[in-house]
Amino acid sequence: MVRLGFIIGFIALLGAMLSGLAAYRVHDQELALDRIALARAIDVHASLVQDRLTERELLARVASGLFRAPSVLKPNMLEPLRSAIYAFKTDFVVAGWVARLQPNELAAAQAAIAAAGFPKPQIRDYGDKPIDPASLTQPIDVLMDLEPRSDETKGLPGRSYDRDPVRSAMLARARIEKRSVASDPVPLLRNNGPVGVIVAAPVIPEGATEPVGFITFSYELASLMLTNDDMSLFAVALKDPRKDGGELVANDQGIVSTRMTAADGPAPSATRTVSFGGRDWQLGYYAKTNSARRAEQTAIIVAAIGFAITAMVCGLFGYVAYNNLRLSREIQVRIGFERRLTAVIDELNHRVKNILAVIQSIVTRTLRHGADIDGARELLIGRIHAMSNVVSLLSESQWQGVKLKGLFEARAIPHADRIAVTGPDIAVSARAAQSLSLLFFELASHSDEGLSLVGKHPHITANWTVTGEGTDEVFHFRWEEFNTSEATRRPDSDFGLILLDRVAPEALGGTAKRYFTDVSYVYELIAPMETVVDMSERDRTDKLSAPVRPVR
Repeated sequence: MVRLGFIIGFIALLGAMLSGLAAYRVHDQELALDRIALARAIDVHASLVQDRLTERELLARVASGLFRAPSVLKPNMLEPLRSAIYAFKTDFVVAGWVARLQPNELAAAQAAIAAAGFPKPQIRDYGDKPIDPASLTQPIDVLMDLEPRSDETKGLPGRSYDRDPVRSAMLARARIEKRSVASDPVPLLRNNGPVGVIVAAPVIPEGATEPVGFITFSYELASLMLTNDDMSLFAVALKDPRKDGGELVANDQGIVSTRMTAADGPAPSATRTVSFGGRDWQLGYYAKTNSARRAEQTAIIVAAIGFAITAMVCGLFGYVAYNNLRLSREIQVRIGFERRLTAVIDELNHRVKNILAVIQSIVTRTLRHGADIDGARELLIGRIHAMSNVVSLLSESQWQGVKLKGLFEARAIPHADRIAVTGPDIAVSARAAQSLSLLFFELASHSDEGLSLVGKHPHITANWTVTGEGTDEVFHFRWEEFNTSEATRRPDSDFGLILLDRVAPEALGGTAKRYFTDVSYVYELIAPMETVVDMSERDRTDKLSAPVRPVR
């Protein structure tokens, strides 16, 4: 009996120890899985929010870039952009054209607003009080046009934003920094309207240094934050930039309100930072379930079962330990696969959106109102062939860049047989390849329109060099058309001028210039080598193509 008791006691003790160890193990695993699931859900959510914000900021930049020579007194400035801004489907509340008017232009602006059919054409401040032009010494920002036009929005044109603290600060910063800028959270449409943010993009005519107005888009905050998901593992809050310790939260109806966080209150489970309108915004994530309590409850159940079946605790522990190890590895492999899949989808979405945005801009600018349909068709086909060629080259290289000389293939570049190409055969990044392919096509497509005085076709040279070392390497590109003069060469199209002077240099982070010499036409582009090659893109592609391995 003593021996049996000793054995029973030993089994009971062993069962208690194993049950306790199993409970501890399950507790840690539940906590780890909950944290992994929560962290992954937060990362996916933050990535989606950043994508939405990037789309909306891109819409503002594209809209402002489509303005060629805007007339500030025109109350239907958004008419040419109406189809473009709706094509993006970015669920904006109001899109507006805010003109920067001189005091002597107020009367003409008021007449233009009245002629456009808006019910309140008088120029007034944001509190609807009339503005006396004689009291002004500086230009003011006045809303001249908006979209959509509804009973709720038709009364807004004619308002000046100069005395509104939020909107005036946003426009002032956009004017100084000359880029798209987001405002603080502010009620939209009316004082008790939905809370949202406004992004303003300055419109700067070619050759000017100061903006003549701004394209603005307002968005409800709840839709930007993606807050109305009842099945989510967390609740999301936006840190209020107007108040220390303040947060903006939305209920299940999408109504946003402000709350203050106490010093001894619950802290967010995680925070993420997203960029929008030239500033950083902090999202706080609060877990909806208590992972520690749930893990403790699970551990208690496991321990109770272990104590109740002490005779089988060793076998049970071995079985549970084996299955837990296998399950842990399967979960880690699955999580790794899902993360890789999410990264691949995000990268594909990003690249497809960029290509679609470029093609949309090409079509819009080529088939503009009043353009020669035959010439526009040829240019459009050629530009799309250039885009198709670079996409094919990038696809063949798994989007790790293409050789620069490969962009001069005859199937994509007109008169490629008459272009003398020299320079190191460097591999440029996907982003640089798209910009350079369109750039080479625009240069080549305009090179054979006229003949020189001696009747010879232009002779073209394209050469590039790389100077400097390390992070100071600089890419120099020079295109020169001999036997060409300003009188014989076809003028560049509107799209071509924007591409040559703004889009291509900005995409590569460099500068460009074009001019005529006594015997030739020259275009030069200078950019830092780190943006032309973009090793970060190559590294990211390598990571996406790497096989998934279980974490041990």
